[in-house]
Amino acid sequence: MTDIQVCVDCTNQLGEGPVWDVAEQRLYWIDSMKNQIWRCSADGSDVRTWELPAAIGSLALRENGGALLALETGLHFFDFDSEKLELVAHPEEGQENVRLNDGKVDSLGRFIVGSLDMETVFDPPARPDRRGALYRLDTDLSLHRLESGMSVSNGPCWSPDQSTFYFTESTDDTIFAYDWDAKSGVASNKREFARLAANCIPDGATVDEEGYLWSAANGAYSGKGELRRYAPDGSLDRIVTMPTPKPTSLMFGGPDLDILFVTGMNIPSEVPETPFDGKLFAVHGLGVRGLPERRFGG
Repeated sequence: MTDIQVCVDCTNQLGEGPVWDVAEQRLYWIDSMKNQIWRCSADGSDVRTWELPAAIGSLALRENGGALLALETGLHFFDFDSEKLELVAHPEEGQENVRLNDGKVDSLGRFIVGSLDMETVFDPPARPDRRGALYRLDTDLSLHRLESGMSVSNGPCWSPDQSTFYFTESTDDTIFAYDWDAKSGVASNKREFARLAANCIPDGATVDEEGYLWSAANGAYSGKGELRRYAPDGSLDRIVTMPTPKPTSLMFGGPDLDILFVTGMNIPSEVPETPFDGKLFAVHGLGVRGLPERRFGG
């Protein structure tokens, strides 16, 4: 039986990017708009936060310690002890209102990250062209653009066999699938994987060990906050209704990788606010397990 609990009674303005680290047995996540990194244990204890000088879109832990951060000011290494930042690359430098957003590490330790064009989000958008892009940061710290023309990049993740790459364009309410060449780190053959109803906003995503994709459907406009599980053929397998209408992202964790941690946001929208907005949730009893998250190899 599915059991949804508040794991950490926080009030994140824009909670995002949960990462469960198997080595530390800790969950990391971010508050993008409050410029914060958060961390806790599986039961919600041992909570720690770090303050950052800029908005953050995602993070990945590093094999050599510390983290790789996708900040508004570019990709940076971060030392948790000294809290010092080291600039790695700034792919969106000079583009006003374009910043890095969601990112994940692939099977070879490379960081795949997309950017967000804030001027194309609103209806009608402030500009017709989409300036966001999808990037790959290799372990030698070389940066490569994989695709252009993005608006709100979200939910990068891979099938268990690494043959399929999933990517969400939240503005279009659509999750896309690509063929993924794991050796070269190149995506091709883009096609529609799942399209949600208008304003259901697919947000962060992850894949379980059975190869099913889980997507956080953010109901900031629809009022329906849901976790949706899709089969590898794109068919909808299951819906878990959340106590908040605004879930943002999700990641399996815990000692057995069978707890689904869910972040949320507390930004006013067209739907009524609830006491659960912006909390970190732990969903138990789903009957499936996730896959271990990788660390950045550079």
